[in-house]
Amino acid sequence: MLIYMAKGFLAAAALIMAIGAQNAFVLAQGVRRQHHWPVAIICILSDMLFISLGMLGAGVVIQQWPVALDLFQLGGFIFLCAYGYKAFRAFLCTPGLSTSQAKGDLKSALITALVVSCLNPHVYLDTVVLLGSIGNQFTGNEKNSFWIGAILASLSWFVVLTLLAKWLSPWLGKPHVWRWVEALVALMMWTIAAWLFMALIN
Repeated sequence: MLIYMAKGFLAAAALIMAIGAQNAFVLAQGVRRQHHWPVAIICILSDMLFISLGMLGAGVVIQQWPVALDLFQLGGFIFLCAYGYKAFRAFLCTPGLSTSQAKGDLKSALITALVVSCLNPHVYLDTVVLLGSIGNQFTGNEKNSFWIGAILASLSWFVVLTLLAKWLSPWLGKPHVWRWVEALVALMMWTIAAWLFMALIN
């Protein structure tokens, strides 16, 4: 059964590791060293939920309700524009502001983690629909092994990403460097928002 677990791990890793709003937020929190582990746990639990929904056949339901995806795209577009604006404003601030001075509260961090996880249509199209359709080709223990492998991919990725961000924080957290990290986060958020907007109008 290890081969099916490996298939699930690789398939999920290819989808989860793509740079997106969720990964950008986890990376930023890790560099700031602000509630990075609770944020990572929220992302892992969200992925576990969506992977499980896909393996249980929810992808078929989502495909039959395209309006629901449009609503998620609209919500994601609005949120990503606002979050990108917030990061861009941080970029425009004077370099004297250090990351340790800009502490955010745990509740806001967890809510943002939930939003970037749940208002991202990529989650439903890739994790639920695509990954679910791949996994549902198998049955019995083969399907369960694929399922476990996919969840392990999410767990491994967010643990590694959080550790990497924390390890890089002494350098990336320097005020003159952090401004450009904020600029990169803003650019990524706005790029994803633009993609969502184009998907909506098309």
